[in-house]
Amino acid sequence: MDFPVESGALPDDSQTPPDRPDARPAWPSKQPSRPIRIALVDDHNVVREGLRLLLGTADDLEVVGEAATQHEAFDLVASTRPDVLLLDLTLPDGDGLPLLRTLRTLHPALRVIVLTMDRGSETVRQALVAGAHGYVVKGAHSSELLEGIRAVWRGERYLHSSVTSAIVDDSIRFNRAGSQLSVREREILSLLASGHATAEVGVMLGISVHTVRHHVANLSEKLGLHGRPALTNYAVEHNLIRSR
Repeated sequence: MDFPVESGALPDDSQTPPDRPDARPAWPSKQPSRPIRIALVDDHNVVREGLRLLLGTADDLEVVGEAATQHEAFDLVASTRPDVLLLDLTLPDGDGLPLLRTLRTLHPALRVIVLTMDRGSETVRQALVAGAHGYVVKGAHSSELLEGIRAVWRGERYLHSSVTSAIVDDSIRFNRAGSQLSVREREILSLLASGHATAEVGVMLGISVHTVRHHVANLSEKLGLHGRPALTNYAVEHNLIRSR
């Protein structure tokens, strides 16, 4: 999918979406007297049904809608204005990370928890950079997911215990071997090494092909490496490729 939004750092929560003639009511305010409104995005019916049953057991939580694709997710968030979005990264019409970036840019008040099978440190890092407030792996205890939802709604970050060590290891590795790379350069290196074409990387990140090539040139100069094979080998050696 084409997501024409430049990204890289976390969007500013103080921003508000631009006014539109067809704008819906303002995003709900955080009032303790009302349930936390939750939207679900996952392509498996059984997963969404299970989440609905689980969340329905908590008096302070309310599921306001669900979606199975990226296109449905856009309409879902725009129409329901949820407090928290539970988002899987593997969707039938594309990678969930570009969707995450765009939703967070369009709806700064939205809190997002990535709910996925992927425990890889690079995926966790990219999700957090893209704007996720929480990261929970499928298979986590139900109480941990409920805790995560309440935490991000309060404005906190929440990482499931199974990925916190991966984040620490990734930070150490990055400081030792990859600290000379910017966040955007590292993101582009990861995508290129994963097999994506330059034009595809531009579409996924919402930037021009020229900008991608400029970052690749900077990568080559900083690392002293030239050509995709050399850059790919570097990414593999330093675990900069997202797991699949």
